[in-house]
Amino acid sequence: MGIFDKFKKTQRDIAKEELVEVPWHVLSELKQLDEISEQSKTTPVAIFKHSTTCGISKMVFRNFERSYELTDDQMKLYYLDLKAHRNVSDEVGYKFQVIHESPQLIVIKNGVAVYHASHHTIQAEELKKFV
Repeated sequence: MGIFDKFKKTQRDIAKEELVEVPWHVLSELKQLDEISEQSKTTPVAIFKHSTTCGISKMVFRNFERSYELTDDQMKLYYLDLKAHRNVSDEVGYKFQVIHESPQLIVIKNGVAVYHASHHTIQAEELKKFV
């Protein structure tokens, strides 16, 4: 790699290098909800319910990813595509007693929901309070 290689990079290439990879776990099966409940007894868990066909949800999701700073050891972060897994989304509401919204962020500790936010009130910085 030569000294002039950095000048060949586009702004997009530079931005990609600066992004920190968000440690997503995919939530796609009902049986995972029991695992999440158990996991939350030692490590806080957050579930991001995302509608892949909603413009607002896409914008909130991108902003969330840009500002998320926690590691997988600090918090387990689950991504739920609620269009593809509607049954799982419904069960999240029942199991953790949270009314469905989209997009939605739910924090689980000790098997219960301790926080939830939706739409533009979803802020990654808020999650630091639960670590």
